Amino acid sequence: MNAASADPAVIICPSCATANRVPAARILESPKCGRCSQMLFQHAPVAVNGMAFDRHVQIGSLPVLVDFWASWCGPCKAMAPAFAAAAKSLEPRVRLLKVDTEAEQAVAARFAIRSIPTLILFSGGREVARNAGAIDQRAIIGWVDQHLSRG
Repeated sequence: MNAASADPAVIICPSCATANRVPAARILESPKCGRCSQMLFQHAPVAVNGMAFDRHVQIGSLPVLVDFWASWCGPCKAMAPAFAAAAKSLEPRVRLLKVDTEAEQAVAARFAIRSIPTLILFSGGREVARNAGAIDQRAIIGWVDQHLSRG
């Protein structure tokens, strides 16, 4: 989503998962949550539980990139810094989430996660692309841009 599109945007707070309506023209102005006053964009991946995941994907206006991972996974640990760096470049156009497949087994099962790390890109509440395996920051950003430009 770019700043000139749909007005107002629904931005889910990364801290309390409250839906916030933000005029599209103000997305780049460091908006804060109306409930908890935290920044709506922290330029870092957001670790979420199942409820927060659903709110970001189903209610939020932004495309959502999700890293399905586990703490015991070596490739997941290796990709984590690249995913975090990608968040600095992709927000506020895209929200980046991290779902721990061990803690959130129901979410992982719902999306048939068979290997980790797996990245899934959602737009408009629907899965638009999936990538299994660790990739670097440049590849993450390029992959997201490629799939969002199609929609």
